[in-house]
Amino acid sequence: MSLRKILAKVLLAALTAASISSLWAADLKEIQARGEIRHLGIRYANFVTGDGDGFDVDLVKGFAKHIGVKYQLVYSDFYNVIRDLLGKNAVRKGDEVILEGDYPVKGDIIATGFTVLPWRERVLLYSEPTFPSQVLLISRADSPYQPIRESGSLEKDIQQTKSMIGKKSLLVMERTCLDPANYGLKGMGLDLRAYNRSTNLNEMVPALLNKEAELTLLDVPDAILDLQKWAGKIKVIGPISDEQQLAAAFPKSSPELRAAFNEYLRKIKADGSYDKLVNKYYPGIRRYFPDFFARKG
Repeated sequence: MSLRKILAKVLLAALTAASISSLWAADLKEIQARGEIRHLGIRYANFVTGDGDGFDVDLVKGFAKHIGVKYQLVYSDFYNVIRDLLGKNAVRKGDEVILEGDYPVKGDIIATGFTVLPWRERVLLYSEPTFPSQVLLISRADSPYQPIRESGSLEKDIQQTKSMIGKKSLLVMERTCLDPANYGLKGMGLDLRAYNRSTNLNEMVPALLNKEAELTLLDVPDAILDLQKWAGKIKVIGPISDEQQLAAAFPKSSPELRAAFNEYLRKIKADGSYDKLVNKYYPGIRRYFPDFFARKG
């Protein structure tokens, strides 16, 4: 094959990829013209249960109705969900985040208990907060490690909790909200044990109970459910992070879609629909974050 034909095929492939990308990377008007919004969800806690419902599933179904389109749930995982939204892999290199490769764009919005993290904000547009969270240190109930004594200062409590780790093994999952790099735990000489068998955060507690490590990390919404599911088998040692915010995420090229979602979120917080979702999927969480749920704006 001549060089000219090879170059022509390469150019055709690039143009085809670009046209596919532009077809699927859509803002509000394009989605309304298409008549459907694709919700990228990850089976995680009660945000996306895997049975066709969940806090974020119901939230985005309501948003679809708000903008007058059909709803489609597209399952993903924490390692690939940004790629499925942007058509690019988000690769962290030090303090930078680089978008690499070309992949099919599978969805228009991420809503799945998705933590707002600085590195993610470099490549995504986040909505106003949809839910609160915080990362905690967890151990087996029969371990000798005792919960910290609260000092009245969250910063001091976090430092006290981190100091409890010491030489103990810590089960983590990289590239998620439980990535130790997010909380200054990487490069500190800690015995970090990355969970690699899957990207399902629901497997962290079973792995802890199977003694794959002495400690693990959980966020509060997941911990509330796990403390019920594994009653008497795990305990909270203390906080690892400040209070965090969860939100829906959009491509940088979808500012109107993000604005419409924020408008919808304010509406349901004002009319009481949001509170019903919280009560349905996370009863009792208000006592952990009273200030967040007191806000209606």
